[in-house]
Amino acid sequence: MTRHVMHVLSTVVGFGFALGLVGCDYWPPALQAEIEQLRSEAQTLTIEKTQLQAQVTDLTQTKQELQGQLDELSRINREKTAMMTSLQNQLDASRARALKAMAPKTPPHKNKAQPTGRTATKLPTKSIPKTPTGKHHTPVAIGVR
Repeated sequence: MTRHVMHVLSTVVGFGFALGLVGCDYWPPALQAEIEQLRSEAQTLTIEKTQLQAQVTDLTQTKQELQGQLDELSRINREKTAMMTSLQNQLDASRARALKAMAPKTPPHKNKAQPTGRTATKLPTKSIPKTPTGKHHTPVAIGVR
């Protein structure tokens, strides 16, 4: 008898499970409206997701292009810096050669003539006091009326 009860019980559970999976074909109108709303929202979100993925792809491509340009400009900047350094060194060398060329061609004397007391005397110079910018200084002895 226990075998018969187990067989009936398993049959009832199997049918109950099958009915639970099949479900009911009747959906209330409010539930149907909510399901349609959720489906349309899911469709809208899928479209937005696709658009955003396209934008991400475009931005990634633009980023890669700009990174390439940045790398190229950095390389050119290094080349130009090296060129400027080289030109600056050449300019310094040219200036040094020009200064040597403009220097007097007299050979240095071992015994330079030292000026004697008679030839080295300076003549007295008249010192003129400086006046403030653009104003004439009147002598103190002369009165101004």
